[in-house]
Amino acid sequence: MPDPTPRTPPEAGPAGGARLSRGDASPAVVLFLVTEDWYFCSHRLPIARAARAAGARVIVATRVDAHGALIEREGFGLVSLPWRRRSTNPLREVRAFISICRLYRRERPDVVHHVAIKPVVYGGLAARCAGVPNQVNAIAGLGYLETSRQLRARLLRPVFRAVLRIAWRGGGAHAIVQNPDDAAALVSSGLLEAGRVHAIRGSGVDVERFAPAPEAPGRVNVTFAGRLLWSKGIGELVEAARLLRARGVDLDIHLVGEPDRENPESVPDAALRGWVAEGTVVSHPWSDDMPAVWRAAHVAVLPSYREGLPKSLLEAAASARALVATDVPGCREIARDGVNALLVPARDAGALAGAIERLALDPSLRRRFGAAGREIVEREFAESIVVARTLDLYRRVIGARGGNW
Repeated sequence: MPDPTPRTPPEAGPAGGARLSRGDASPAVVLFLVTEDWYFCSHRLPIARAARAAGARVIVATRVDAHGALIEREGFGLVSLPWRRRSTNPLREVRAFISICRLYRRERPDVVHHVAIKPVVYGGLAARCAGVPNQVNAIAGLGYLETSRQLRARLLRPVFRAVLRIAWRGGGAHAIVQNPDDAAALVSSGLLEAGRVHAIRGSGVDVERFAPAPEAPGRVNVTFAGRLLWSKGIGELVEAARLLRARGVDLDIHLVGEPDRENPESVPDAALRGWVAEGTVVSHPWSDDMPAVWRAAHVAVLPSYREGLPKSLLEAAASARALVATDVPGCREIARDGVNALLVPARDAGALAGAIERLALDPSLRRRFGAAGREIVEREFAESIVVARTLDLYRRVIGARGGNW
């Protein structure tokens, strides 16, 4: 395990904020529990860096695949967990839960930051068992359990809520949500009182890395970026592409991303191959250079059924690209109808095709929407804003309950 020695002067944390320390002035321990190492690097790395810079010892517990070396190079402690997002093997799940309980007892974290549904459930129960004083539970959209019409999801919903009531009992559990709809849902369900639900909008965007650029010449490029899930509206996007091709609209629909075999809503590989073969979409693997993806695009599209706060739209808006999205929680936080985006009803391929066609044929509208989107991101969603608010929450919960066991 690498030495997580703080790398900023001891008198102050990021932006002059107070240090993250225990009551005896020793460094606080902040532990992130995440299902996949790639997701931590994609969505929580800036916050972990800021916690380290504020003097905390940072530990990341996750399934280690291709990003373990990157996490260790950052100076974070890395703990490999024996779990998978979609596993239904009872022995594997029990082993994972026991591993988390042992980890919490061994490391004695001052704050555990659970990211996404499975870590929230397992980590919340483990925190109760191990006596961890403070939980920060990041609910990045209520996702599959709330949006899916599958019988499995409908059966799991009441179980999920009942488990959370147990895991979040007491004063040390807090939730981070990314939009007001999810905040209202947690409060109205009685899972948490309003004072322990905190709206921190997304993972933040690096507004220097994602910078405005002129549109590339040539055929209009409409880009979807993300996991290829039915709940992201991929089926409706493919149908919209067929409608637009039948109308003779001169554009290409690009899918940047891959099926997620750990998710029950994943698009089958065979379906994707079929769409490419018929010329309906252009398929690309996920890219580590997303600024280049948005420079090549003319329009960003996300016809999702529900989101927390979609990172793809935030990055596209920061890159001054016009948006087409569904009028659902999460999407409408960044995609504002008539300002920087066209919003359409979810599950409506015809309306989706109409919005895409309108932007494809109107470059001046795209430029106006792109400029407005960039301003919105700089004002509300910059990475520095999100990081500062998250560190403030860490300081509040540590200060309220103390850092000593």
